[in-house]
Amino acid sequence: MTCKNRHEPRVTEAAVLVPVYRGVNGALRLVLVRRSATGVHGGELALPGGKRDAGDGSLRETALRETREEIGLSGEGVRILEELPGVDTVSTGFMITPFLGVIVPPSSWTLAEDEIAELLDIELTELTEPGACGEETRQYPGWPQPQRISFYRIGRYKLWGATYRIIHPLIPRLAGGEWKI
Repeated sequence: MTCKNRHEPRVTEAAVLVPVYRGVNGALRLVLVRRSATGVHGGELALPGGKRDAGDGSLRETALRETREEIGLSGEGVRILEELPGVDTVSTGFMITPFLGVIVPPSSWTLAEDEIAELLDIELTELTEPGACGEETRQYPGWPQPQRISFYRIGRYKLWGATYRIIHPLIPRLAGGEWKI
């Protein structure tokens, strides 16, 4: 018989949408958000999504509901291509299930101002340009020691952490045309 350690950290289920589409020039585009200053991940770049609610029938439903709530994109404007491997957050105890989805962007975005400070709509090639990727040493509360982290530069921001770990392996797959978008 195996006894559980009652001090094991709890894992909170969450889901995000990786929204991609072809721009008017045919370039593949990715939609990201910058979280509002409040909250655990305040000010960070992220994908639309969040915690699973008791009423969500699946993590897919969580991703679509959260996307609608955060940026105003309805589920009718999303075609899910694939459920991607889950990614855990190092310090906050989330297990994030990402869903790659082709979207039809609305004529204007409706941001949940209490959660989202900004929407970033970028060309995928911005993440493959020389100098887009970097590394630095950081120390965060709860980390026993400083760690090297990888990130993408997007304008004046750095995309790192769980979102980086979701997007990084997707870039060559998207650029290589693995899915019909």
